[in-house]
Amino acid sequence: MTSAVRTPAVAGRFYPGDSHVLENDVRSYVTPVQRQLTALGCVVPHAGYIYSGEVAGAVFARMEVPQRCIVLCPNHTGIGYPLAIMSDGAWTTPLGDIEIDTELAEALKKRFPGLHEDASAHQREHAVEVQLPFLRITRPDCRFVPIALGTRRLDILESLGESIADAIADQEEHVLIIASSDMNHYESDAVTRVKDQKAIDCMLARDPRGLFEVVNREEISMCGFGPTVTMITATNRLGATVAELVRYATSGDISGDREMVVGYAGIVIH
Repeated sequence: MTSAVRTPAVAGRFYPGDSHVLENDVRSYVTPVQRQLTALGCVVPHAGYIYSGEVAGAVFARMEVPQRCIVLCPNHTGIGYPLAIMSDGAWTTPLGDIEIDTELAEALKKRFPGLHEDASAHQREHAVEVQLPFLRITRPDCRFVPIALGTRRLDILESLGESIADAIADQEEHVLIIASSDMNHYESDAVTRVKDQKAIDCMLARDPRGLFEVVNREEISMCGFGPTVTMITATNRLGATVAELVRYATSGDISGDREMVVGYAGIVIH
C-alpha cells in the first residue's frame, strides 16, 4: 500500500512557493532568543506570512522545537469529518517533505476512537500547512500528526485534549502540541484588540472552558478556538504551569487599514 503524499494547497499564496525565498523569509521571522523554552503547547497564527509571519516566527523562536509534534487546526473548508486525522505518509513543502508520525497518530486514535482517518479534510485546508515551513526550518527532522477540528462542542474538545495528553504521557520523547489559530476577524482594529484581549486573558490563565465561553459570549471570531481549547486542556493535564504571550499584532499593523483587520496572537505554554 502506497503512503499518502499531501501536496501544498497554498504555496505561492500564503507563503512563497520558491524554496530559497521561503527559507530566507522564515529565517528572518525566527529571530534567535537568549533562552528557549521546553514548551508543552502553543498558539500560532496561520494567515499569509506577510501579515502573521512575524508573530508565528516569534513563537517558534521562543521554543525548543522537539522532533515530534501534533498540529491541531480548524476546518475552514467544511470538507470531511469533524475530527479528521492523517496517520500515514508525508506532506510536501517547498523545503522538502515532512513525515507524519504514524506511531503517535495510531496512539491518538486508540485513545480517542472518535478521530476519523480522513485525508480529504486536509487536502485544501491551509491552517496546518502554513506551520510546516517553520517546523522544517527550526527542526528539520520533525515528524507531525495533523488533526482538523470541525466541531464546536466543548465536551468533545475537552475529551480530545485529555486523550491527547494521555497518549503523549505514554511516549518516551517530548511532544509539542501546536494549536493553529488566528484571532478576531474583519472588525475594526480597536474592536478587535478589545475582543482579542478577552480571549488572550483566558489563554494566559490556561482556562479552556473560560476561553470557550468568552469566544461565544463576546462573539469573538477566533477560528481556532476549538484547537486551542483542546491544546490547553491537554497541556494542563500534562502539568503546565505558565502561559505567556510572545507577540500580538493585527493585519492593520502591516496594511495600515484599521477599519477591518484580523488579529494574531502567539502564545507559548510550558
